[in-house]
Order: sequence, then structure tokens, then C-alpha cells
Amino acid sequence: MREKISADLNAAMKAGDKQRTATLRLVMAAIKDRDIDARGAGREEVSEQDVLALLQKMVKQREESAAIYDEAGRDELATQEREEIAIIKDYLPQSMGEDEVATAIDEAIAATGAAGLRDMGKVVAALKEKYPGRIDFGQASKVVKEKLSGRGG
Repeated sequence: MREKISADLNAAMKAGDKQRTATLRLVMAAIKDRDIDARGAGREEVSEQDVLALLQKMVKQREESAAIYDEAGRDELATQEREEIAIIKDYLPQSMGEDEVATAIDEAIAATGAAGLRDMGKVVAALKEKYPGRIDFGQASKVVKEKLSGRGG
């Protein structure tokens, strides 16, 4: 994924695409920061899964910023945030639909043998491992909690 982002950054610079260049530079800088933090903790560079999580976080931050700009009547800044979101989303795997997420949650509950709310962490961890970048884990956690709350403690 790093190589693709780097190659796309070079292509955007050659094409004179200022918005794409700026956004991909931000992405590369964020990845590099994570790598530096990882080395400080004695690990190698961050994994693809960590990069996916980072990209999701960047999208979420921009969605929140765009909403704030909309409320403040700053349409040009909201538009810029949405353009950055579109560019970053190009590097995320296709998100799963609600039905697919529900099926994945049921499978994770069965696979982990979750019997109640105390097993929620195991189920979410299994989902994160199997479907990195494809599920909104905030929403998925709520669904997991609902499904497990009917199963006892």
C-alpha cells in the first residue's frame, strides 16, 4: 500500500494535481510518523492493518471537520475536506454493507464462542483481524453489544 501511495504521489506531482499531491503528502507524513513511533517502541514499520486504521481515522477526522465547516457556513473548506476524503478513500478497501457486517458479526460470535457481554472484546478483535478497513467498528461494536446482551453476562 505504501508503494502505491508513493507512486500515486509522484504521478500527482507530475500531473500538477495540487489537491491530490497535498493530500497524499499528508498521508505519507502520517504513515512516517507512525513508523517513527513504532521504531521508538522497538518494532519495525507499521503493518498494512495499521495503515488502514490510520487512513480510516484520517477520513473520520475530515468528515467531522467538513460537518463543522458546513455549520459555520465555510463551504470552500468543507468542499476541500470532502475532496481529501475522496482521495483517501481510494486506498481503503470497499466497505461492507449492513447485511455483510451482520453476517460477519454472527460468524465472529460463533467462532469466538462468545456467551455474553464480557466476550465483546474477543468478538471485535476477531472482526478487526479478519476485516481490517472494511467495517465501521464504532457501529459494529454497538451491534455486537446488542447481540451479546441477550445471551447473559
